[in-house]
Amino acid sequence: MSSSTIIPIVPVAAASDGLGCHAGQDKLLEAARAAGKSEVLAQYAADYPKGPHDQPQSMCPAFGSLRVGLRMRRTATILSGSACCVYGLTFTSHFYGARRSVGYVPFNSESLVTGKLFEDIRDAVHAQADPAKLDTIVIINLCVPTASGVPLKLLPPAINGVRIIGIDVPGFGVPTHAEAKDVLAGAMLRYARQEVMAGPVPAPRQARQDKPTITLLGEMFPADPMIIAQMIAPMGLGVGTVVPTREWRELYAALDGSVVAAIHPFYTASVREFQAAGRPIVGSAPVGIDGTHEWLGAIGQAAGVPQALIDLARNQALTSLRAVLASQPIKGRITLSGYEGSELLVARWLVECGADLRYVGSACPATPWNLADAQWLQAKGVHVQFRASLEQDLAAVHEFKPQLAIGTTPVVQAAKEARIPSLYFTNLISARPLMGAAAAGSLVQVINAAMGNQARFDAMKDFFGGVGQADEAGLWDGVPQQFPEFRKDMKRQREKQAKKRKAEEMGS
Repeated sequence: MSSSTIIPIVPVAAASDGLGCHAGQDKLLEAARAAGKSEVLAQYAADYPKGPHDQPQSMCPAFGSLRVGLRMRRTATILSGSACCVYGLTFTSHFYGARRSVGYVPFNSESLVTGKLFEDIRDAVHAQADPAKLDTIVIINLCVPTASGVPLKLLPPAINGVRIIGIDVPGFGVPTHAEAKDVLAGAMLRYARQEVMAGPVPAPRQARQDKPTITLLGEMFPADPMIIAQMIAPMGLGVGTVVPTREWRELYAALDGSVVAAIHPFYTASVREFQAAGRPIVGSAPVGIDGTHEWLGAIGQAAGVPQALIDLARNQALTSLRAVLASQPIKGRITLSGYEGSELLVARWLVECGADLRYVGSACPATPWNLADAQWLQAKGVHVQFRASLEQDLAAVHEFKPQLAIGTTPVVQAAKEARIPSLYFTNLISARPLMGAAAAGSLVQVINAAMGNQARFDAMKDFFGGVGQADEAGLWDGVPQQFPEFRKDMKRQREKQAKKRKAEEMGS
């Protein structure tokens, strides 16, 4: 069989590098659909809806899928994409200290359009499929192979007992890296569920508990599952597996849970697999007085726990929580934004801790699993923005003039330039406990400490205030001389070049 009969080839409109990286989202989408990827793109559009604008400004979404694979034992990841993209994504393995290599199948225009790339991927998978070392190999198509229709679904489901999972994670089809975690987690759950349906499977490393368990959906701070376990213990329930998992056999335990708690609400594909396995899904999380009360009730009801035990769990959890919230209030105006998916949960904490929260923006979409959080916040007068753009986050900081801005790197940068204390959500807020009294105490401490830095920002602004901005930045002996005619001439040249490029694109 020739390679041309294996792959429906659609050459991608390319820049001079011949690889299509700069072809643009619309052309890549059109090429991917023509190459036979309509079904997967339609599923992504349904699972991860965009809008009201196109999609949030975010890092390459494959970052999320790669991270899930790198966290798992006996799992190898191979990337298929342009060399520049692969080089950038290897940062993930260094950033998270994975201490393992990321595989890469290189290609050029010829191997892409002749089908040789698929053959190279198939050869690489066979070469790596060593059951003594690996349980699973994950192959991720990036933008160009996806747009060209490289069909990973034609790879064998297993080689020498090693599971083979191929997924497409194009930047033009998956909006954020957070949702890309779900792409791989959902694919793994689907494979594991099919294994369970086919017959006996290997037992997980941890012995099966003698009581019903709750599967937690979403990456969590290590202490949070233990805190949740303490909360639900009076109901006779235990915490099972956290998805994404750390090894393949944990997927079986996750599917064996009595209830699934969608702590992070954007795992749509994973929820679909749990629902196919007959597991009820509970949204939100035990955050704050109201959130903890509601969540414990929902978990207990889904697990069939008597009301008396639900009330017992509520009383124990809320007694310590009320004491912490009463002793350490937050006093100040705050705006909050991020792209991790837990922004609304943190927002609920801020409100219940006494903060004057005006705005919460999340790059992730509205789903049934964060509906209760959004409604609760809106009832408290907080503006909730799903699929928030950077412009919307910055506009919130400008409009509300908070005493603390929590957000992404560019939001933090803009806030600091405006002498507003700020915190990077991912490293300083998301990477700490989110559940129970421990979360409240930790959050209040870091928030109050940050808002207490206003005097330092004022002092720095006064000291550096005269250094200028943009091309006038720096220290000058005199006033920088302006050359308005030169600026106008350069502007005309740029506009002329833009019109020329547009005309060439329309001509092509």
